[in-house]
Amino acid sequence: MRFALLLPLVVTLASASGCAPPASSPASTPTAPAAAADHHGPHMHRFQSADQWAKEFDDPARDAWQRPADVVAAMRLQPGMTVVDLGAGTGYFLPHLSRAVGPGGHVIALDIEPDMVRYMTERATREHLANVTARVVAVDDPGLPSGSVDRVLVVDTWHHIAGRPAYAAKLLAALAPGGAVFVVDFKLEASHGPPPEHRLAPSLVAAELAQGGLSAEILALPLPEQYVVAGRRP
Repeated sequence: MRFALLLPLVVTLASASGCAPPASSPASTPTAPAAAADHHGPHMHRFQSADQWAKEFDDPARDAWQRPADVVAAMRLQPGMTVVDLGAGTGYFLPHLSRAVGPGGHVIALDIEPDMVRYMTERATREHLANVTARVVAVDDPGLPSGSVDRVLVVDTWHHIAGRPAYAAKLLAALAPGGAVFVVDFKLEASHGPPPEHRLAPSLVAAELAQGGLSAEILALPLPEQYVVAGRRP
């Protein structure tokens, strides 16, 4: 899970900001924020042992296909912004987000798994990420005050969420003027990630964000295994 989810994720809520095991593996994807199930039915996977999952989520080989620098660049972060990593997992994206918003900014890492939050809190201390805060959230609500955040990053987590259009509406409510949500997930034809039946086409993700009131577009980023959909506050 990227979000280790059971969370319910940049508030990097969903990010194990996580990477997922091969599609053939029963523990197919990093967990995500809000959701124990999506439109396809329940497929909740727990990510309770952060130290164990860190070996996978923070594997240096992940950089080649996740391309965190490209993802963060697409978010157009500015010093002083508040960014959420929803379904943040072990905090793979936290150092990148922390640097992008600078000492005057704030990174909120959200996950539904208490052990992931424990791990991220320790990571922030260990890596001197003074502008990072991690906390546990409910599976159906990111718990963000209205108009409080500039960006929300949801990596490898959106497909875990139940009632995604309604969840998108909650993210919209949390965005400040000019704010945006960035959903990063696995392509239908990706060589790894969640099982095929749990993958979502980018056009569906865009439609779900739009149903939640966001202005959605599929971004043209050169990610080999994933796509990025942006949902902006109108």
